[in-house]
Amino acid sequence: FPGYRMCICHLPCRPVKPNVVGDQTFSKMGAHYHCIICSATITRRTDMIGHINRHVNKGETESRFITVPAPKSHEVLKESATDVQVLPNYSTPQKTDSYFNPKMKLNRQLIFCALAVLAEERKPIECLDAFGATGIMGLQWAKHLRSSVKVTINDCNENSVTMIRENCHLNKMKVKLNTKEDDNDEAMGDGEENTDTIEVTKMDANVIMHLRSFDFIHLDPFGTSVNYLDSAFRNVRNLGIVSLTSTDISSLYAKAQHIALRHYGCNIVRTEYYKELAARIVIAAVTRAAARCNKGIEVLLAVALEHFVLVVVRVLRGPSPADDSAKKIRYLIHCQWCEERIFQKEGNMVEENPYQQLPCDCHGSMPGKTAVVLGPLWSGALFNTGFLRRMLFEAVQYGLDEAQPLLKTLVCEAECTTSKHFSTHSPYDETKQEECGVYIKTPNTSAESSLVHGKRKSDEVMRNAAKRHKPENSAEHPAFYYNIHRHSIKGMNMPKLNKFLNYLSEAGYRVSRTHFDPMGVRTNAPLAQFKTILMKYSTPTYAGGQAEGPVHLPEGVQAGEQAQVAADGKAEDAAFLEDGKSGVAAAMFTKDYPTHCAAE
Repeated sequence: FPGYRMCICHLPCRPVKPNVVGDQTFSKMGAHYHCIICSATITRRTDMIGHINRHVNKGETESRFITVPAPKSHEVLKESATDVQVLPNYSTPQKTDSYFNPKMKLNRQLIFCALAVLAEERKPIECLDAFGATGIMGLQWAKHLRSSVKVTINDCNENSVTMIRENCHLNKMKVKLNTKEDDNDEAMGDGEENTDTIEVTKMDANVIMHLRSFDFIHLDPFGTSVNYLDSAFRNVRNLGIVSLTSTDISSLYAKAQHIALRHYGCNIVRTEYYKELAARIVIAAVTRAAARCNKGIEVLLAVALEHFVLVVVRVLRGPSPADDSAKKIRYLIHCQWCEERIFQKEGNMVEENPYQQLPCDCHGSMPGKTAVVLGPLWSGALFNTGFLRRMLFEAVQYGLDEAQPLLKTLVCEAECTTSKHFSTHSPYDETKQEECGVYIKTPNTSAESSLVHGKRKSDEVMRNAAKRHKPENSAEHPAFYYNIHRHSIKGMNMPKLNKFLNYLSEAGYRVSRTHFDPMGVRTNAPLAQFKTILMKYSTPTYAGGQAEGPVHLPEGVQAGEQAQVAADGKAEDAAFLEDGKSGVAAAMFTKDYPTHCAAE
């Protein structure tokens, strides 16, 4: 802070707690310092220096006591051919009106792909970005999808609304401003409705979702989104899409379990599959909110990464889909010794020994209570393969390089297959795609079968809805995954991950990698069989393992065969990593293996 000196203050502006001595009461004033940023009063000089440094780290360097306020300088950032101007402290959500997180670029690309798929089904569609901030997401929708969408960007902050309008003009978009619940529209430009017009509203997110109906709603509040779910499902149209981004990862990832209980009504503990657990917690809350509005859901996409949990669901109107969705909310039994897990059986009868549901026998061999009950959680599928394939097609069409490797991984995970069996062509006719028993219009479908806005019933949809059938459980991907490092054998070198997937597949189990964990394996194999196959194809660590004790090889396995198995897989790993050279693919799949797991 040039031009300022840190001076101590002796004025009576910080009273000390009064002292009572006999019948006399007196108060003494203590020396202190005043912060020029937030006017905080601090006694110690070292504490004040630390307080000022925290302001500087947040980008807050302007004093509130300057008589002539300095003009706010703006930075212009570009993402996906869209320009947005932000304040210098745009990365601090608590202190800025124009929060913009560059790390959420992948999240924005996934949401754009989901909207592009919906825009191919019916057009034009009305979409809402309920928490606009800088308006980057809504601007990308309008700039790339053009006449297919009618974009509404909402924010309750006046400064954010002003910045959204400026960003619309920066991208040569016309603005239709609506700041009140009544008809108070101000059209920018010639005032005529055209394809490049974006409606900007200043309301509470719950208010605008109660007042108007939309085909696509995206919720991205700061923290949890449970406070807005009831409003989102109240007026969303049938077969519309609701996407939500939850950034309260401290509670969802079991770091603050009491907050998860408060917000989601869910008991959780930290497990090896905590990211998928977080996604199922959010979907369970979404399912309950939709059921209260007599609507069911079909989960299209669930992604849990380092900074956020993204859930995309399709809305199915009616009490029957609502009942079917509500039945998929169950409790989970988790063994704390071996981390085996299984969903509780359907029904409300009390079981005499619930430990019998677990495949493991830890309760019989270990003292005390060995398992905990987690939930309630969503027990259904987390992905829709047909929708993910169409998202991948849109990502390739619009050149979204960061989303393509993740979408390929999600398609493999949804089909529970390895990457070498991945193909861009779907095994079924894509012009007759079925989701949740309802045939969805695809780009090759005739225009006469498109949905009409505002109509509760569409002939084709209702004919197929009458024939709606429940998907077979065998077609769904297995629930949860195992981390290969958590179940490694001490003194043994594990096989390469892709080789281990082949071994599980040859044993007759469904297997795939998962985006939740770069070293995770999604399979329907029981944990005991998982460990048996892992032990069978592991090799002894002669350097470190023999020093601690003898390592016994499994019967029937030759040492030469073990060395050959461990040496294989390098070429396959290189081919797998070549397919995704972007930063996202490297972040998911190219983490260095620990030295004790590297095959010599």
